[in-house]
Amino acid sequence: MAELETRIAQGRGDAPADLVLRGGRLFDLVTGALLEGDVAICGDTIVGILDHYEGREVIDVTGQILVPGFIDTHLHIESSLVTPFEFDRCVTPRGVTTAICDPHEIANVVGAAGIRYFQQASEHTLMDIRVQLSSCVPSTHMETAGAELLAEDIAALRGHPSGIGLAEFMNYPGVIFRDPQAMAKLRLFEGGHVDGHCPLLSGRDLNAYVAAGIRTEHEATSAEEALEKLRKGMRVLIREGSVSKDLHALQPLLDERTSPYMCLCTDDRNPLDIAEHGHLDYMIRTLIALGTPPLAAYRAATLSAAEAFGLKDRGMIAPGKRADIVAVDSLEGCHAQLVLAGGVRVDQAAFAARGHIPEVGRQSVHAPHLRAEDFRSTANRTATDVIGIREGQILTDHLHEDIALSDGDKRPDPARDLMRIAVVERHGRNGNIATGFVRGFGLQRGAIASTVCHDHHNIACVGADYADMALAANRLAEIEGGFVVAEAGQILAELALPVAGLMSLEPFEAVRDRLTDLRAAARSLGVTLEEPFLQLAFLALPVIPALKITDRGMVDVTKFEIIPG
Repeated sequence: MAELETRIAQGRGDAPADLVLRGGRLFDLVTGALLEGDVAICGDTIVGILDHYEGREVIDVTGQILVPGFIDTHLHIESSLVTPFEFDRCVTPRGVTTAICDPHEIANVVGAAGIRYFQQASEHTLMDIRVQLSSCVPSTHMETAGAELLAEDIAALRGHPSGIGLAEFMNYPGVIFRDPQAMAKLRLFEGGHVDGHCPLLSGRDLNAYVAAGIRTEHEATSAEEALEKLRKGMRVLIREGSVSKDLHALQPLLDERTSPYMCLCTDDRNPLDIAEHGHLDYMIRTLIALGTPPLAAYRAATLSAAEAFGLKDRGMIAPGKRADIVAVDSLEGCHAQLVLAGGVRVDQAAFAARGHIPEVGRQSVHAPHLRAEDFRSTANRTATDVIGIREGQILTDHLHEDIALSDGDKRPDPARDLMRIAVVERHGRNGNIATGFVRGFGLQRGAIASTVCHDHHNIACVGADYADMALAANRLAEIEGGFVVAEAGQILAELALPVAGLMSLEPFEAVRDRLTDLRAAARSLGVTLEEPFLQLAFLALPVIPALKITDRGMVDVTKFEIIPG
């Protein structure tokens, strides 16, 4: 029989199902009821529920609750610091069976080749990786990236089965003020799916942005902001990453009435956070612990996500849907006991059977050799713009401090928590070096440096000592990018990320352990931030208010302009 007839026959019970899950209770995401009965699966498709089925293979899930596979609606897999294959191995066993990613991190380093790498990887992973096409490479005109993608470059990437639409449109001023390049990219996807990114946008400006056909928003950081965006037709994606933590602020808004229009995402979450807390599973149990009805939490993680992105083949345990199923210990606990991804049991044998493709973006760090004096300030006035960190957010404050001049330089001041921050162009384009001041690290000595530097991914470095800053930044070139902690002329800890300066070639467990060492080394320098490396990376993103720094200087994001030196 043809595949269609086979599915129908197995659903009717005229032939044994390929696989049957027996003994569990099914969580109905329409009514919230817990229902009894087998789940019958034919290949990668659910064909029967709420009845008794015979199967060629039967898995006993007695005492467990069956829920649809979780859908992460917005993330950058590169920010997990591992390849798509290791990310798959890290989070799919936790129940994440679909990841809607934007590979603009690697695209900012190597261009379209980075997106094609993710498209090809999606053909081999157990989870279904959906690859959105990066809309803003670079994110603005105020930074130097390793590549630029114009509308014609994006058009050439369309047509891959992993595609849904256009990834987060970060250049919201370009939309509002009808920049020709922004308009050309939006026209490519007119009537299709376009992801949003418009922090703190409201009123008529928000109306204009949504009128462009932009459908989702993951940058809302308050319930008030999220509510306006919901009311204007946007699907709000609650984000809980390693730095951007908006779950507690938005949780009061998520209930059974709003849940059809709200989803969950992680955006940027590293293996250490995943090991210590979890991924979407962590978000679900945290929401429920805070008082969100289980039906609302699980809808946001599954059915609502599928509907928001037009994935009509998943999001429920129902006939005809993709067999993405998670057996959890309880709705409140959300600890996966069994995961099926497209009907495949997620285990080490399944991971071992995957195909593989070669990595791209090796030898991507082409920064100038740095000396201590390169980090001096050349300002001639004491009035100083200072980036103020908000821990748990990528929003920053635009602070103003008086910093005394000494020998023509404004020195870091640990007593006032005023540290030198620098961004060094590392793509071999111009060798730019920009310096400024930041408050919020708690650093007392030494330096930390990184090539994970959103979104242009130049070298970002913060320190109390210029020689240590030079040592840390130069070490990054030697290890093909990554994270480095230095003090008193010594490297205290490091993590090499040789794939575009963003991803490790090691297993996620090794990356997790290196991150533990890096965190400890940073704390030994006085750092008080829980996640200093990704916090540092976001200080260079000039599309998030209020004050940032790129290789071209300090950026007033509110005015969308570089502050004159």
